[in-house]
Amino acid sequence: MKKHLLSIDDVTADDIATIFETAAEMHDVQRRDVKKLPALRGKTVINLFFEDSTRTRSSFEIAGKWLSADVINLSAKGSSTSKGESLRDTVLTVTAMGIDGLVMRHSASGAAQQVAGWLDIPVINAGDGTHEHPTQALLDAYTLTRHLGSLEGRHVAIVGDLTHSRVFRSGVKCLTKLGAEVTVVAPPTLMPAGITAWSKDAGFSTSYDVDAVLPTADAVMMLRVQRERMSGGYFPTPREYTVGYGLTRDRLKLLKDGAPILHPGPMNRGLEIAAEAADAASSAVLDQVSAGVAIRMSVLYHLLAGPSAAPTTNAGE
Repeated sequence: MKKHLLSIDDVTADDIATIFETAAEMHDVQRRDVKKLPALRGKTVINLFFEDSTRTRSSFEIAGKWLSADVINLSAKGSSTSKGESLRDTVLTVTAMGIDGLVMRHSASGAAQQVAGWLDIPVINAGDGTHEHPTQALLDAYTLTRHLGSLEGRHVAIVGDLTHSRVFRSGVKCLTKLGAEVTVVAPPTLMPAGITAWSKDAGFSTSYDVDAVLPTADAVMMLRVQRERMSGGYFPTPREYTVGYGLTRDRLKLLKDGAPILHPGPMNRGLEIAAEAADAASSAVLDQVSAGVAIRMSVLYHLLAGPSAAPTTNAGE
């Protein structure tokens, strides 16, 4: 792996395999009575979040603590940026305290890349605007491998609000690196500009017809409709969106038996996903949450523990 994890472009297919291998070991820690490894003892990690988050921030916090790191959470509302301080001054001030790693979420696309250029410590992008969310893509792909095995030749459908989704942008890169055949589905108003050329170069397909795609999919990921990022009328009514693109009770019947259903959360039940789909036997939503801790433990370990360290997952028992 490179020094930072800012984008899925920073990891190769071999890197991803290594991250998954370590994550599988880390996953075992979750089933123990004592959930502690000594790998990052003495290290300090800052979670600096300029956007609201529950799953990502808490899973990074748990991941760091289970690796014995000292983890400090900072939010924009409690930082000097709320008083007008620049992003550069904020991150330089925080890192001057002698920390070893920075996990950052920011509303501006490219913010993590900018910050990484200012710092000598590893920076992990926990989501930057509508650009990327690499650890989410890794945990989604890891979840799928645990359900399907190798993703080579597997057909994965990603459905929903593509325009505003950093999960989609990282996810399609990660899945295609692992050999999956990806089809992204959205209404025309939520299909990103320029996606035709990008999909051709990157090797994935696009569609406006969810009912035609679902029967051929080995797995489906439903994306949240990000109404907080919408300033215009991307669809007439929530009901019309559900009828056209939601994973409804009736659309569940179109899926292959046992096809995993993923959603990065938080879910808008009744909008992009019905309760029957979210709670179906084939739903992998809670598996994603569990995988998120394991993947983030693995990423923190590989970036902060050093090349000569071993996970030592038998420690702490």
